[in-house]
Amino acid sequence: MMIPLPLNRLSHPRELIRQFTPNWFTATMGTGIVALALARFPFPINGVKATGEVLWFINIGLFIVCSLLYAARWIFFFDGAKRIFQHSAMGMFFGAIPMGLATILNGFLIFGTERWGHTAVEIATLLWWLDAALALLCAWLIPFLMFTRQTHTLQNMTAIWLLPIVAAEVTAASGGLLLGYLPANPASSAILFFSYALWGTSVLPALGILAILFLRMVLHKLPGRDMAVSSWLAMGPIATGALGLLQLGEQAPRILVAPELIDVGRLAESTGVIGACILWGYGLWWLVIAILTTLHYLRQGLPFNMGWWAFTFPIGVYALATLTLARITEVGLFAILGAIFVCMLLGFWLIVTGRTLVGIYHGTLFVAPCLEGSGK
Repeated sequence: MMIPLPLNRLSHPRELIRQFTPNWFTATMGTGIVALALARFPFPINGVKATGEVLWFINIGLFIVCSLLYAARWIFFFDGAKRIFQHSAMGMFFGAIPMGLATILNGFLIFGTERWGHTAVEIATLLWWLDAALALLCAWLIPFLMFTRQTHTLQNMTAIWLLPIVAAEVTAASGGLLLGYLPANPASSAILFFSYALWGTSVLPALGILAILFLRMVLHKLPGRDMAVSSWLAMGPIATGALGLLQLGEQAPRILVAPELIDVGRLAESTGVIGACILWGYGLWWLVIAILTTLHYLRQGLPFNMGWWAFTFPIGVYALATLTLARITEVGLFAILGAIFVCMLLGFWLIVTGRTLVGIYHGTLFVAPCLEGSGK
């Protein structure tokens, strides 16, 4: 039997670029969160962190390739590329770009500092400010386009509405990690307070979206099979919000050393733990709903698409939040649950990566819905 040629489902190889959309950056989010979760695995297993580091390096390459391909689309197919701003779904995936970048900057702190020392911290700091700018751009621009140019209905709403909003709190959580490698000085205080502002910019609107999503599911039931996996995205802002509170609260007492701010730092630490526990419980509710939704559709068959990457990042961030709670509270149950979530994440990632590689080889995944009805 002859092996089919690569990209055999595309009419021409240039279609790979013409059809390339930001949802491919969800693969960098998923791969990056696996690398970070493996580095935080709570039980000693030889090679786990080293495997995470290898995945981090792979993720850097993946992010660069995705960036080059998407930039090429804007250069060579500008008229088609700009149609994304009118599309009610594809535009949401701009948020995946800063979230994918956040996993890379976190890796410079977790893996890079052991190889390159403070240079890795300097790189991570520059990337953090870039990531914050991109996240805020997504948080403001995409909702404004929803208000002015795109057409949305409650019945067609899914959890992908969260994607452009969540990026800011992902950056906020990364800010908490970054502060652990920085000295206590005015620059670090600026990062701390700005991270809390990013957290508020993201978590509070996201909670509002989740309330609307609950109403949508009550009135119009579950989304269609092709969007069923999007139910996992609801965990993302909750888990990242909890992780941000923990990591920022942990660093606040060390960073806020001015006499008038010492009590603020202590308050941030204590309320961070309580707030994170509350959000963790809320995330558990959505996790069970996501599992039940997936099981409901498994009987009918879930069609594979790039949306399957929603199986990875939300559960990955939830695993990191759980493991951070375990470390700070010293509650063993959190450590056990965190390890289970990391194993779930790894299993999901292996399945989705395998299916994605097959789709890349044949070219079936290079589809830009925003080009429907257009020859450009």
